[in-house]
This record gives sequence, C-alpha cells and structure tokens, in this order.
Amino acid sequence: MHLHLQIIGTLLIALALVHIIFPRYFNWGTELKSLSLINRQMMTVHTFFIAFTVFLMGLLCWVATEDIIETDLGNNIALGLGIFWGIRLFVQLFVYSADLWRGKKRETAVHILFVLLWSYFSSVFLYTAFQQHICNVLIMYRIVE
Repeated sequence: MHLHLQIIGTLLIALALVHIIFPRYFNWGTELKSLSLINRQMMTVHTFFIAFTVFLMGLLCWVATEDIIETDLGNNIALGLGIFWGIRLFVQLFVYSADLWRGKKRETAVHILFVLLWSYFSSVFLYTAFQQHICNVLIMYRIVE
C-alpha cells in the first residue's frame, strides 16, 4: 500500500502542476471574454485552489504515508479521499457529456485515462480506509491466519 500511495502522491502533484497550462490550453482569454469580471476571476481563482488542494493531497500521500495506513485519523482521511475521488469518477462517467469525447480519438483516450485514474485513486484510498476492518473479518472467519 505504501507504494500505491506514493504513486498516487506523484500523480496528484503532476495533476496539480498540469493546471498551470489550463488557461492557455483551453483558450480562456478568448473563451471567457463574454463572462463578467467576477466570473472570469472565479474561474482563475477556483482553478488555482483546486490545483493547490490536489497538490496538497499528493504531498500528504508522500509525507504521511505511514500515518494514512496505520492510524485511525489516517484511515479517516483515506476514507474522505476515497469518497472524493469516487464522486469525481461518477462525474467523469455521468455528468460530462459523451459528446465531449465520443468519436474523437484524443478526447476518448483522455476520458478513458481519467476513468482509470479516478478508479485507481478511489479504490486505493477506500481499501486503505477499510483494510484493518477487512483483515479483522478475514481473521474472524478464519479465511486467513
């Protein structure tokens, strides 16, 4: 589990840094021109804080790996992160319109990559949150010694 949390930490830090290119890549200078000043600034500020939060999640996975795995507080944090990324997976699958990616090779590849990424994040965090409970049940029913 240590390795998985460190891999996720690295991926989250990389994901946070990718947010730096969003304004240029998505052509926000032109695309957001018709919005009011407050809405344009909210896009920029919210993108920054999303990126900062994702960066901190990644950093947490690196510097508190043992605590996440072995403490009740860490397990509760893992549960919260598992729920967060599970909801993000739901949004990827059921909120974003398939028109954004269907029939487009690059966009379909990115969609599939994100489905796999959010699935990986949520499953590792949720397993981490419940691993002690799972082990106790397996021992209780003598499935493992």
